Amino acid sequence: MEEMNDLKKRTARLSVLSNTLLVILKFTVGVYSGAVSIVSEAAHSGVDLVAALIAFYAVRKSGKPPDEQHAYGHGKVENLSGVIEAILIILAALWIIYEAVHKFYKTEAPVFLEYGILVMLVSIVVNWYVSNRLLKVAKATCSQALEADALHLRSDIWSSLGVLGGLAVIRISGYMWLDPAIAIIVAIVVFRAGYTMTKKSLYELTDVSLPEEEEAIIRRILSAHPESIDFHQLRTRRSGSRRLIDVHLILYKDMPIDKAHTVCDQIEAEIEAELAPCDITIHIEPCGYYADIGACPLSEENK
Repeated sequence: MEEMNDLKKRTARLSVLSNTLLVILKFTVGVYSGAVSIVSEAAHSGVDLVAALIAFYAVRKSGKPPDEQHAYGHGKVENLSGVIEAILIILAALWIIYEAVHKFYKTEAPVFLEYGILVMLVSIVVNWYVSNRLLKVAKATCSQALEADALHLRSDIWSSLGVLGGLAVIRISGYMWLDPAIAIIVAIVVFRAGYTMTKKSLYELTDVSLPEEEEAIIRRILSAHPESIDFHQLRTRRSGSRRLIDVHLILYKDMPIDKAHTVCDQIEAEIEAELAPCDITIHIEPCGYYADIGACPLSEENK
């Protein structure tokens, strides 16, 4: 677990460093060339930098062990950071639209477009590499904070492509109206990504159950164990990268306590092997009469 937390922190730190570099480059070139689109891209990257700092804080905080006030750990910090970052994505999209609308009424062309085109290419390459790294680690560690940060950078790639296309068109044809038009299309794509991320983060903050395919894995493991008669009241949710699972397990009523404990350990280990990291609580019930079981069966050794 400690190795996983270290990986998350290193990856979040990479995002902070790359965004800091891009903000400085875009702002410097935007002011030097007089290109409003590049300055707005610097502002967009500034939002990405704030998001990266939030993700870095979230993965550090969520990796702390449980304490007296947070018995289930600090995983919800990642879910909360996902909401904040998703809102920032939406705000970035609205900013792009605002700048694009204003550019429709501007007639002066920016100068030194070659520098702007170059910095947009650098931005695309850097964000493509870092976002791929973030998504890979987010998938491996189930980190919503890193996933949200990756979506931020993906939105920056789209907006950078839009600005790059607009600058290239202006450079070749002089059709300035195409620049804001492309920016608005890009903003719609960015807005959709932010909306999707907001919905997903809010679902997990309200303790929505795990996806059906993950619950199916848990049910399969519970049903397949030879000592398991049945189970009920399966409840699942997410807290950051951790899956919280609790269930009532029905075992033979004549089973010794130490053996029942071993059965639970085996089931927890099998679930952990497929859905780690998990926090699993199993409540044991002796087999009595249940409507879906009928009379309580005897164990093989007592038949």
